[in-house]
Parts: sequence; structure tokens; C-alpha cells
Amino acid sequence: MTSAPPTPDTTTSASSRAPARFIPKNANWKARLSTMRENTALPALAGSSETDLTNIHTSMYVDVMVKPGEEARERLIEGTRQLLWDRGYVGTSPTAILEHSGVGQGSMYHHFKGKPNLVLAAEERSAELMQEQMRQVFGTDASATDKISTYLLRERDVLRGCSVGRLTADPEVMADDTLRAPVRQTFSVLHQHLVEAIVDGCASGEFASDLDADEIASTIAAVVQGGYALARAEQSVAPFDRAVQGAIALLRSSAPRHA
Repeated sequence: MTSAPPTPDTTTSASSRAPARFIPKNANWKARLSTMRENTALPALAGSSETDLTNIHTSMYVDVMVKPGEEARERLIEGTRQLLWDRGYVGTSPTAILEHSGVGQGSMYHHFKGKPNLVLAAEERSAELMQEQMRQVFGTDASATDKISTYLLRERDVLRGCSVGRLTADPEVMADDTLRAPVRQTFSVLHQHLVEAIVDGCASGEFASDLDADEIASTIAAVVQGGYALARAEQSVAPFDRAVQGAIALLRSSAPRHA
């Protein structure tokens, strides 16, 4: 019997890769992320040494963040984060968390007092990721228009929605000030980034000088979150794309007209 031809290997061979660097266990998470990108060819933002977190699979995030003895804790946090994103607080049962995380019940209660503590850790993880993405976009020397356009047009899982924004529709999360805090704080950080970009754009002449930065920042944030809702209702990314393109067009139309 003739054996089937081998499937071509399109990955980089081990011999052609540089030796993996050792990651010190006491390294902070950004240093570990940088080293992990070198070892595993994580994507970097164009023209930057920063890792593009929008294109890293969440399982890779666990690998980057994990420290010796904490693998079970990280798997619990990431598993809970994924469940919260898709099912909300009520649908994120302890049984589902254990099944999704692949750890034993003893590990869950060794690392966390109970479900609320684990959910809070998962929310904080989503907030960290979202805020890091913001820093990558708004912490550059790009123009105000480019910063805001990049934020609006960056790659997203539109039909799944925002991992932080979807929590605003969760009654259990919104009724608890502690669980609501990471959501509120994340949108506050986004608002500040947008306000600073708009103020800079007004000062540089990109936008009309009389724009109210707070109002426009809130509008842009609402366009994104509302775009998610429209897309999910239609089960199509088209409404989201129209919304963000419309926001960019309106912002650019505010540019002063020169005679």
C-alpha cells in the first residue's frame, strides 16, 4: 500500500530559529511578554517593538503570564474570562469554570475564596488587556486623526462583542460595586485617551477648535459599543463597519476649511 505523501510543513523549522531565551520567574509581565514574543514569534505592531495584543490568542496570553506554581490560577482566570465574555455572570458556574479551565476543584478554592473573587480577577484581566491595547494606540507620535482612526478600525471579534463592554448588560455585575469597578475604570481610561487625542487635534488644526472634547470622546466610545450591539442583532459586521467609518468621516469633516 502506498502511503500518503507527507503534509508540507509551513512552520519555521527548529534549526532555523534562534535559541529560546530563558524567562526569569521574577520578570514583570511586560518583560515576559517581550521575551515570549522573541521565542514564539508573537506579532508586533508595525514600526514598533511593542507586541500587538489584538492578534494574540488568549491561550498564548496564559502562557506568557504564567509563573512557576501559578499555572492553575492563570487557567482559572482565563477560563472564567472567556465564560464571562460569552455567558455572563450567571452562566459562569463553578462547574463550567472547572471544565473550561481544565483544573481540579481543589485548585479553584486554593487560589480564590469563591466565584466572586475569581470573576473579579477575570474582569481585571480583561481590563488589563483592553487598556494595554489603548496604550499601544494612543501612546504613539501619530496624529490625533490617525490615533482615533486606528482605535476605531483595529481588528476586533465584532460578533462576540467587547469583553469589558458586554459586562454592562450583566445585572449581577452592575449591581455589585466591586465587580463593576474594572468596567467603569476601563471606560474612564478610554475616555481620557480620547479626550487627550481630540484636544491635541484641535490644537494642531486637525479638528475645529470649538469641539467639545468630552462630548466627542463619549460619542466615539458609544459608536464602538453601539456598533457591537447592531452587529450582533444583524449577525453581521457590516453595521459595525458603517458606524466606525461614519464616526471617522464626521471627525474629519470638522477640520477647519482653509480659503
